[in-house]
Amino acid sequence: MTLRFIAKDPNTNGDNCPTVWVDKETKDLVIQGWKVDDETERECLETGSIPDTEAVVRLPARMMAAIREACDVADGSSVR
Repeated sequence: MTLRFIAKDPNTNGDNCPTVWVDKETKDLVIQGWKVDDETERECLETGSIPDTEAVVRLPARMMAAIREACDVADGSSVR
């Protein structure tokens, strides 16, 4: 797996912060985010289970541009 770094949360100190990458081979987005609180997880569970191999994470809205860029890179429509 080869990851292409897209961006970290611009409002953090650069360590241990939400981050977005694109897997160059599969075009999957790889996301590091904050663990959701119990209330958010309960609400997510209303629509289905969360398998042990999955996690619900939260990214701040200020990362929308980074997520869009990651989607463009994965789609092949962005040259960086």
